[in-house]
Amino acid sequence: MSKVPKTLETLCINTIRGLSIDGVQAANSGHPGLPLGAAAMAYTIWTKHLKHDPSDPKWFNRDRFILSAGHGSMLLYSLLHLTGYDLTIEDLRNFRQWSSKTPGHPENTITPGVEMATGPLGQGISTAVGIALAERFLAAKYNKKDLSVVDHYTYGICSDGDLMEGVSNEACSLAGHLGLGKLIFLYDDNKITIDGGTDRAFTEDVEARLVAQGWHTQRVDGNDVDAIDAAIEVAKAETAKPSLIFCRTTIGYGSPNKAGTSKVHGAPLGEEELKLTKKNLGLPENESFYVNSEAEKVFRSAVKAGADNNKAWNDLFAEYQKAYPEEAAELTLAISGEMPAGLWSGCPTFPEKIASRSASGKVLNAIAAKLPTLLGGTADLAESNMTDMHGLGLQSKDEPTGRNIAYGIREHAMGAIMNGINIHGGCRSFGGTFMVFSDYCRPAVRLAALMHQPTVFVFTHDSIGLGEDGPTHQPIEHLVSMRAIPNLNVMRPADGNETAACWKIALDSKGTPSVLALSRQALASLTSDDIEKHPAGKGAYILSDADSGAPRLVIIATGSEVEPALVAKKLLEQEGIATRVVNMPSTFLFESQSKGYQSHVLPRNVPTVSVEAGSTLGWAKYAGASVGIDHFGASAPAGTLMKEFGFTAENIAKVARRLFQEHE
Repeated sequence: MSKVPKTLETLCINTIRGLSIDGVQAANSGHPGLPLGAAAMAYTIWTKHLKHDPSDPKWFNRDRFILSAGHGSMLLYSLLHLTGYDLTIEDLRNFRQWSSKTPGHPENTITPGVEMATGPLGQGISTAVGIALAERFLAAKYNKKDLSVVDHYTYGICSDGDLMEGVSNEACSLAGHLGLGKLIFLYDDNKITIDGGTDRAFTEDVEARLVAQGWHTQRVDGNDVDAIDAAIEVAKAETAKPSLIFCRTTIGYGSPNKAGTSKVHGAPLGEEELKLTKKNLGLPENESFYVNSEAEKVFRSAVKAGADNNKAWNDLFAEYQKAYPEEAAELTLAISGEMPAGLWSGCPTFPEKIASRSASGKVLNAIAAKLPTLLGGTADLAESNMTDMHGLGLQSKDEPTGRNIAYGIREHAMGAIMNGINIHGGCRSFGGTFMVFSDYCRPAVRLAALMHQPTVFVFTHDSIGLGEDGPTHQPIEHLVSMRAIPNLNVMRPADGNETAACWKIALDSKGTPSVLALSRQALASLTSDDIEKHPAGKGAYILSDADSGAPRLVIIATGSEVEPALVAKKLLEQEGIATRVVNMPSTFLFESQSKGYQSHVLPRNVPTVSVEAGSTLGWAKYAGASVGIDHFGASAPAGTLMKEFGFTAENIAKVARRLFQEHE
């Protein structure tokens, strides 16, 4: 873009500010402080550095921009409108309104140009680490000396709140360790939070912390466009380290009575203060959503520049396809999100007794070579989670094509980074930890579901069956709490074959994250070894029907409890009670089936008992009685625990018999 005169540049920045505060005022709700303070930073990134195509928001080689401080969403919406995305002034007027394209916090599934859902502080900058990691991996794997088909930056703006949150500390630590040099964030250093000055709770030397974590840092005036521009150029040249540029700003810049105070953080300015602020900024006081035509031209130059960059890249990729057809086909397929043909041929089957975590590891290593952009890791539990992809290298600054990621003991950052890898596109990610520690990454799991990202969470040691480590490590409430998250497919397979089927379901998904809840203890082989047509895809199915006639009693079981449920069925059948056993690896998938199928599997007015070594909460939807555990576990061998807490065939039959008798 040609040099913009300073007066016009100021008008452009103030146009962002005006649109933002008008949107908040129209909604009578929102956060005007950040857009007023950070507008110059955002203008500099978007008009001088960001490579993007407003007419093609999903162009693969675009730079990514993450507004980690998602409460300042009107800043992002104003930029999207001004630079030519499919976001109108009317959309800005409908900020925070029902069915609008401008929700209170950014959502990638609603607004064109929004890369991810931000708002929960710390998630944006942490997820951006995964985006930058995916870019570097794909660049190292596919770029050739003469043809760089993956080459972009990940930019963002973060706030004091982002850097207070623990997840950002975890993620920034790993980003520095990995040397993600194309990750550049600007820090809106305004020293104000909702309750007042940051000195109430946040007096650490943030720069020293980031330097210690391996980041490159600079300090500039957050209203000096030239200084910000120069700092970004320096950050681009620092290829070995991620960069954080401290931009000293004033929250609510331009507001004569509220600037620099917490009062401007999360409430509209009010009509009088709005007019005074516009006057200060040189904008028409009585005109809402004003856009000067000369300022609009500056922003809209992004449309042609983006189209030109997009075409140049497509021409480059066409050359790449001719020169390197195999790599081009592989990358194209990866970007599409489709699985390679023949991925599941040769997948192991499991006639023997095996822990589902062990089966998972065998399945993973059988398919890993056929899925060349699958990236995975663990929170320092590879040997326990069985998540290591053998011989495929450890991701590092020296080995950027390594496919195993050592997340360290950073479960929350792991979850966010996994999401970022998927958001980038071209890669699929998974990560593992113990089920009980899913609590540490739960906010990232929830965001994966909200953002429709097909992240695979491998949570092993899924019940009291892990044994001697005791109640601190034994999940109780975790299965039901994960199932409570909308758009999250929690799968608890009954054996090795079903584990393989669940992996297939997870990788075939494009818009739903998956949890694989896997056992430490060995499970008998009980289900079909036909991975392609396994009934686990229905969520629940009849594993063993009544020996004769219609069932008079149904037992639903999951995971390690399916085997004793089958033995309990035999005991009940010996008493003349026709009993059906239903295996329900996924309530999520079962709920998506037709009502006819559901009533076929679980017929109405037939007494039903659920069996799962976890909380009984939620099972009343399907069952009149439950065998479960609604208290913490204990430290003892797994077999002892299962017996003492009632997960035996005899106790299951006892509970089922009682319910049957009550029903009769």
